[in-house]
Formats: sequence, C-alpha cells, structure tokens
Amino acid sequence: MSARPLALICLALGLTMGSARAAVPVYRLEVVKTYPHDTKAFTEGLYYRDGSLYESTGRNGQSYIRQVALDTGKVIRQTTIDNKYFGEGIAPWGDHIVSLTWTGGAGFVWSGKDFKLKRSFFYTGEGWGLTGNEKNLIMSDGTSTIRFLDPVTLKVVRTIAVKLDGRDIDQLNELEWVDGEIYANIWRSRYIVRIDPQTGNITGIIQLNSLPETQDTSLEVDAVANGIAYDAKAKRLFVTGKLWPNLYEVKLVPK
Repeated sequence: MSARPLALICLALGLTMGSARAAVPVYRLEVVKTYPHDTKAFTEGLYYRDGSLYESTGRNGQSYIRQVALDTGKVIRQTTIDNKYFGEGIAPWGDHIVSLTWTGGAGFVWSGKDFKLKRSFFYTGEGWGLTGNEKNLIMSDGTSTIRFLDPVTLKVVRTIAVKLDGRDIDQLNELEWVDGEIYANIWRSRYIVRIDPQTGNITGIIQLNSLPETQDTSLEVDAVANGIAYDAKAKRLFVTGKLWPNLYEVKLVPK
C-alpha cells in the first residue's frame, strides 16, 4: 500500500498526543471477550445478524460466504464463490446478501435463507468493502472514494471522498455501519477510521495494536486486520483479521 494514509494518520496521532487541540479523537481497544476464528479464513467481509456472524473470504479458489456461530466459530452453512473470482465484502439487504469481488468487476446477490445465487451485477473499478444503512449499500474500492449504491438497482447514487485534515485517505477496506458512521479498516495497517457519511471527513482513529495478532510476526504478511461487525441492538463491536485465530468483542477507550 502507499505510505500516504499511514503517514497522515501518524501525523494526526502526533498532533493528538502532542497538542492541546487534537486533530481527531484517537481510541484504543479494550477487549471484552475473545471468540475463536477460522485461521484459514482470509476475511474480506463481516457482519452480525440475529445471533450469527456472516463472513466472506478471499483468494481465488478459497472464496466463500458463510454463516458462523459466534461462540464456537463453527460454520453453520457456506456457499462457494466461483473459482475465477476473489471474494470481497458482503452486506445484508432485506432477505438477501450482497457480495463483491476484487478485480472481477462483478457482484452477486444471494438468498439469505439458503445461500443460493439470485443474480449478478457489475461495476467499474475494484470491489473491496461493503456495508449498508437503512437507505443504501455502501462500497469501498481501494481508493479514497466511497460509493453509495441503490440497493435495488445496485447503481451508484452518490459518492464521498474520505479525507483527514483535508487530504485524501485511500486503501479503505472492510466497512461497517456503526451508529450513523462508517468504520473502515485501512489495509495493511493497525488502524480503523471513523468516517462521517455526509462529508467524508475522518472523525476518529482507532488503534488496533493492543490485539495480539497485530504484533505476531509468525503470521504471514497478509494476515492483517480486516473485519468489523456490529450488533446494533446490544451495542457490541467485533473485530478480527485475515487468518487470525481470534475474533474480539471490543470497547473503544479514548486516549
């Protein structure tokens, strides 16, 4: 990835820690509970719904969409994405699951009940993260642009440019809608950013370096933090990463 997003975040952290007026708020994580996570799951998308986690994985030939039991990590059901595609983000919409692929330019709509493929759709550029609110599906593509999609036509209805201190931040990966904000993993980093969905401005930086996997040099280079899920009813936030052995329920603690 480019150094620019991390350099700007580090600058913001320096301003926050070294000046009376913080550029943006910074948070550390407090682990509330640890759950098992499949160490073969190259996590690309994650969300929580009705007591289960739903996870999509990447890599050609290893791309799945699955329902997972939170407490045990056991796969309840799973479907395979065609081997020619590298699976990316997923999000629910009504009774369906919408998924992206990385460079294939294709997305899919699956039945949430039996995981059967209902239809395909197409988009320009790459597909990275996906989430949604009550009105739109929300998509990242590796750039600083976030797209808002009509959930029926799956066409772009508007975009925002994500910025920190007026400068673009790219490498936005897995997304989650959390209490009116977009949370986004910054690819190959130990940070999640909180984004205002109207302006694109980053409103907070979450440090993940208290999680053991972010410090574990025995993991492969691509085993990076990627995966955010939110239980809106119970106000529980979950995070994990690609090939990580654990998924964490966490609380944000201001620094």
